Amino acid sequence: MTASLYERIGGKDAVNAAVDRFYEIMLADERVKHFFADTNMDKQRQHQKNFVSVALGGPNNYDGRDMREGHRHLVEKLGLNDSHFDATVENLVQALQELNVPENLIAELGAVLETTRNDVLCR
Repeated sequence: MTASLYERIGGKDAVNAAVDRFYEIMLADERVKHFFADTNMDKQRQHQKNFVSVALGGPNNYDGRDMREGHRHLVEKLGLNDSHFDATVENLVQALQELNVPENLIAELGAVLETTRNDVLCR
């Protein structure tokens, strides 16, 4: 049986490190940091760690809203669009590269993320 992407990327510790570095990059990025201005980042980080774990085939501890509901206010009030989605993916790739995640796993994760684009952007 083939290991899940979650297992191949390094499991919980790797996901935690990636999400933490990802948000450091996001909060420094002029293109997207404003989306987090009123966000409890400790809660956001944990929420994202749970979501990423599920998305990669790991443990399901995610109890948040679906993608459309979770991002609707960002689309409607702050104009979340494709350029922001692209910046987010770019920032995640950067975080994963800095953590020495193999390029083939980054590409596989990118493909998973791409499947969420229309829901995140409420289309």
